Amino acid sequence: MSLKQGDAAPDFTLKNQFMEDVTLSSFKGKNVVLLFFPFANTSVCTEEMCTMRDSYKHYEKLDAQVLAVSVDSPFTLKLWAEHNNLNFPVLSDFNKIAAPKYDAMYDVFAPGKLDYKGVCKRAAFVIDAEGKIKYAEYCATPGDQPSYEEIKKALQ
Repeated sequence: MSLKQGDAAPDFTLKNQFMEDVTLSSFKGKNVVLLFFPFANTSVCTEEMCTMRDSYKHYEKLDAQVLAVSVDSPFTLKLWAEHNNLNFPVLSDFNKIAAPKYDAMYDVFAPGKLDYKGVCKRAAFVIDAEGKIKYAEYCATPGDQPSYEEIKKALQ
């Protein structure tokens, strides 16, 4: 069941690109922009994360922490984050702990072509300082990007 505005944001702890534990609830008291994405090193995911990188100061001014999540390993995410100068935590959901809680996982990614199971959907959530979801967006296809304007509106 998809999460919606007003729902409590499910908590999780994942490894970031530096192999450090990051727990969502540790950001209580601060807004969080939580982004799920399919794969590092792909064009749309790179474009999305670079857009967030380039807008990061704007999110900081809105007292928001950006967190990005995929099922890639932390080792892959570290290289990708360094290559793209990503300035926010990129979290590995390799064991598929967080994405299912957010209904942000494909049953089958690219059916008939790749047929991969256990891949994150592209989804965006704004979580307020109290841990409630203020905005939830599930992109229709992996090639779609979230509405950056709607994310920013939800933070104001």
